[in-house]
Amino acid sequence: MVYPIFLYGNSVLRKEAEDISLDYPNLKTLIEDMYETMHKSEGIGLAAPQIGLPIRLAVIDLSPLSDDMPEYKDYKHAFINPHILETEGEELSLEEGCLSLPGINESVKRKNRIHVTYFDENLQKHDEWVEGYLARVMQHEFDHLDGHVFIDRISPIRRQLIKSKLTAILKGKVKCSYKTKSV
Repeated sequence: MVYPIFLYGNSVLRKEAEDISLDYPNLKTLIEDMYETMHKSEGIGLAAPQIGLPIRLAVIDLSPLSDDMPEYKDYKHAFINPHILETEGEELSLEEGCLSLPGINESVKRKNRIHVTYFDENLQKHDEWVEGYLARVMQHEFDHLDGHVFIDRISPIRRQLIKSKLTAILKGKVKCSYKTKSV
């Protein structure tokens, strides 16, 4: 099932998501539906709040980037109850976009190495350090689980410069190739 993507301004995007039990009802189906929704929307990551669910669940599929980043050829994972324990390393600035903020891309600074814990789709616990582009995508998606969107990490001046785009999203005056739910 393809869910609509909740757009900027929906209150669920600003709530801190709750950890779920590993026997959460229909978890496997929900994960598959999130992958389907993400692929239909042409994204590489999707967090549960983006489909209106305030739970700590995210999916990431970097395989579409494998032509430029062969190390992600078969990278497709679900993250249940993920938490970033610490960040370290160089702070790199790269452009990011978000399915919940269509038409907006901004340069965001993030650390290039993170320590995370989570359960995967097979309910196996992970406690690991992640680096590079995957660390950036995880930080972006896990920010959603903490009630943040990537524009929270840009300067006030940059936010002011995109204010008209944000207002258009809030008013539902944005065109997307995927199903959305505005305020």
